[in-house]
Amino acid sequence: MAVEVVYRSSRDLERLFMDKAEADRHDKMLELAELLAEVLQKAVPSLTEQQVEEAGIYMAKNRDVFAKAFKSQPDALSELLSAPAEVVAPVEVAQEPEAVEPDAPAKPAKAAKAPK
Repeated sequence: MAVEVVYRSSRDLERLFMDKAEADRHDKMLELAELLAEVLQKAVPSLTEQQVEEAGIYMAKNRDVFAKAFKSQPDALSELLSAPAEVVAPVEVAQEPEAVEPDAPAKPAKAAKAPK
């Protein structure tokens, strides 16, 4: 039987990654998206929660392009305008799982052998 090591993002429990660095990048992207969504919601209160979440994820995924644009290269945004529109699927940020006590052990414990 082969053993595979997989990594899971702490913010997106549904996605599994084969590489720890990739899982970390995804986790950081989701963290940035969450903060961007908070800022957008404060700046434009008329936006729905879903709209600010989608905008936050879009901006976080394209952070390099936005960073260039904010550093006196506004035409860097044309890269996003010419790219095909990407539909952002909302990502549910998972809450910490609650500790659940098992009802009964799966196997009874073996009795200790008596010394000879």
